[in-house]
Amino acid sequence: MAPVTQRGRYDNRGLAEPDTVAPETAVVSGHTATLDAADLTTRQVNLELRRLLYSCGVTEVTLQNPGARHSLAVGLLLRCRITIEGSLGYFGCGLIDGPEIHITGRVGWSVAENMMSGVIVIDKNAGSLTGAALRGGDLVVRGHVGARTGIDQKGGTIIVGGNAGSMTGFMMQRGRQILCGDVGHGMGDSMYDGAIYVAGKVASLGIDCVEAELVAEDEEFLDRKFKSYRLDRPDTFRKFVCGKKLWNYDNLEPNERKLVL
Repeated sequence: MAPVTQRGRYDNRGLAEPDTVAPETAVVSGHTATLDAADLTTRQVNLELRRLLYSCGVTEVTLQNPGARHSLAVGLLLRCRITIEGSLGYFGCGLIDGPEIHITGRVGWSVAENMMSGVIVIDKNAGSLTGAALRGGDLVVRGHVGARTGIDQKGGTIIVGGNAGSMTGFMMQRGRQILCGDVGHGMGDSMYDGAIYVAGKVASLGIDCVEAELVAEDEEFLDRKFKSYRLDRPDTFRKFVCGKKLWNYDNLEPNERKLVL
């Protein structure tokens, strides 16, 4: 039997719609543009965004009818402003470096994954893995977030107006998280560095996550972030950091070290 081949929409690498070109359907007015995504595929939307921002001199785009599609507005490496009127699916706004993005709806898993710099503000809730491997910039979620928010975070700041799920801050290496609501079990598990500020209750701490004293520099940082995004600041916060017991492998597994020697 002859092998089944996919024609037209995928190449040998599995890239979807490899022959698709930017639809050039956006309405451009000077340095601003409005793009209606209602009848476009994900690849067409992303190609049109890149055409506007990289080739047409547009610096501000309004994206309408995103339809909760996955992987929209990804890989944008320049300063610009994007307003997304609606909700996104999984992996929205990932791998960006510089854009300021405002999402008026909610988002699915892994929004802002590997963001290098810029600002993302989400008006409603976000799913699990929000800000995974975040490296820089500010990620603001006015609603709640799911489990493992900020997993493997390497920099930047994540601000959550509501509650956060279990294992928030798991394997956090650097950066800061500001959580205004309650947090689930295992917060800060195996974190290596960074700080997590919590205004609500913490169900339980993860391995090697300990509470630390909140000093004047922390208060100044919190005041500045809430003022920047015009958020109501809770009266009090608790600060959690790495207990540094996992920094040294010898202390973690002394018996295994003896076996090696």
